[in-house]
Amino acid sequence: MTHLIKQPLPRRTFLKGMGAAVALPYLDAMTPLGRVSRFAAPKAEATRLICMEMVHGAAGCAPYGLTQNLWSPVATGSQFDLSGTSLISLEPWRKHVTIISNTDVRMAEAYKSEEIGGDHFRSSAVFLTQSHPTQTESSDIFVGTSLDQMYARRFGQETPIPSMQLCIEPQDRAGGCAYGYSCAYTDTISWASPTDPLPMIRDPRVAFEQLFGTGGTAAERAARTRSTSSILDWITGRVAELKRELGAGDRVRLDTYLENIREIERRIQRIEARNTSGEVRQLAGAPTGVPDSFDEHVKLFMDLQVLAFQSDMTRVFSFKLGRDASARVYPESGVSTGFHPSSHHGNNPARVKEFAEINKYHVSLLPYLMKKLQDVQDGDSNLLAKTAIIYGSPMADSNTHNHRRCPLLFLGGANGALTGNTHLKAPDGTPMANAMLSLLHGLGMNDLTSFGDSTGEFTF
Repeated sequence: MTHLIKQPLPRRTFLKGMGAAVALPYLDAMTPLGRVSRFAAPKAEATRLICMEMVHGAAGCAPYGLTQNLWSPVATGSQFDLSGTSLISLEPWRKHVTIISNTDVRMAEAYKSEEIGGDHFRSSAVFLTQSHPTQTESSDIFVGTSLDQMYARRFGQETPIPSMQLCIEPQDRAGGCAYGYSCAYTDTISWASPTDPLPMIRDPRVAFEQLFGTGGTAAERAARTRSTSSILDWITGRVAELKRELGAGDRVRLDTYLENIREIERRIQRIEARNTSGEVRQLAGAPTGVPDSFDEHVKLFMDLQVLAFQSDMTRVFSFKLGRDASARVYPESGVSTGFHPSSHHGNNPARVKEFAEINKYHVSLLPYLMKKLQDVQDGDSNLLAKTAIIYGSPMADSNTHNHRRCPLLFLGGANGALTGNTHLKAPDGTPMANAMLSLLHGLGMNDLTSFGDSTGEFTF
């Protein structure tokens, strides 16, 4: 390690200019004096956390799908075979994969007759709270504090942004949705308190500005949006000044990091140009920064999450990938039927397998995120080893709106809390909350005695 800075750079270093504030990634120059390498980071940072909800269950949770193991593999332990399942794309990443099958989300079930049929409109609120929502269309909403916000309250306060909430589908934002439920329950998966749902960001431009823009005046923000120049142009002088003080390795890492920011910015600009060109959009009415392509949208948000972790701007993301009743078509899956119609397959074997192809496509996007995290060296390890990813659904068999045996995956190393390469099948009747409680313990919240409807810990 060689650098010319006499004192180590603070981990929280920003390159600032008019309308921009870009946090730095971890560099050798941040290593305390006397340490010989960046591989001896000054302080172990809290595990990064990504909570991803893919709504409306999985084909492998339907009666026919269970017999064919379309979601979970047959074998438990480390000798499981993913061929024939919707998880096949995770095979090259199996050492970073923990499959937890056969857990229930009973808090999403109807508790009284008037709640019957309202599963679409309460399930998302249950996913990270594991609590039962109060049925209301008024302001007296109540469910529980979500896992991501409990973690952010404990470990996210040292970062500029304690947590960020992202979504792919639109939000209703106000009023009632159906079956007597406020749209707040289906619009977000993040709850700062039982009565405080957090809004989710759908537009990548908005997320980008939160991470790298200082705001400025409304005119400055509008000019940046219209311009094809880069936010990095505001900090060119500061970058050049810093690079003169860095060693060769740090200069390469800084250049790569800044180029990744610029590449994402270019993608957003191309999307905005395309969406304002007058061409007919597939997503009529969507913000100009939102791509019509699901694949493009998801990967753009994944790249922003990696950059946010790399710069330690935030350590917590919640990411809502869908909306239960969406009729969206996913051409990349090879299925031309819309998502919600496909999910109501009547347990017909051919239609169940068709829905499984959509599930397979959704899961196939996870390796993209895992590869991006693995490629970023952060102190003594890489970001994948330092990240816990929750991927699952509060619904199981979408055809019957059943919440027993729901799909759930934990990915990444979580700073040693997850060993990976294992399939754990819970005993019948085990709440999903048990697995989430144990993960929270592994992430450092050992004083937490319960979570949602948990009945105890779940052994990883």
